[in-house]
Amino acid sequence: MKKIRSGTILISEPFMGDPNFERTVVLICRHDEEGSFGLVLNRKSNLKLSDVLDIEQYNTDMELNIGGPMQYNTLHYIHQLEELEEAIALGNSVYWGGDYEKLKYLLSIGSIAADDIRFFLGYSGWSPGQLEEEIENNVWIVNNKATDNLFNLNQDTLWREILKQMGGKYKVLANYPIDPSLN
Repeated sequence: MKKIRSGTILISEPFMGDPNFERTVVLICRHDEEGSFGLVLNRKSNLKLSDVLDIEQYNTDMELNIGGPMQYNTLHYIHQLEELEEAIALGNSVYWGGDYEKLKYLLSIGSIAADDIRFFLGYSGWSPGQLEEEIENNVWIVNNKATDNLFNLNQDTLWREILKQMGGKYKVLANYPIDPSLN
């Protein structure tokens, strides 16, 4: 089994059956003895940042994503802003969190491009050992290299694109229809 760590990408198996994670790509932000915390990278919400931030001066027309089925009342972010203090490096110039006050300031002066940051409502979480068990049961495909171009891939086709990049049997999985009975 591949080692899970901060920065690991989980790709759901094509026929998972859980609507929260069907054909999703999850970025693991924390994995330790207390469990795992991740963000679904390819589930858009119908909300904008301005819908949750009460300050008009910010660059708040950015899209909000659904990070997972837990605590929709929390806001999380990943970014490519090396200068944001307290951010946790996940690999390949991808960071999680960081100084929220500085983030708001950078947004207010327009120095953060929408392509450099993604915001999420809620998160995905696993208790200790739960994620390893799901991987052992072939619920998730583990990829420790997909953060290389995470911000360059189309969010709408992310699941398929990462599988294709992995090649071999994964490239075949990328082409599985959502409902094979309609073939």
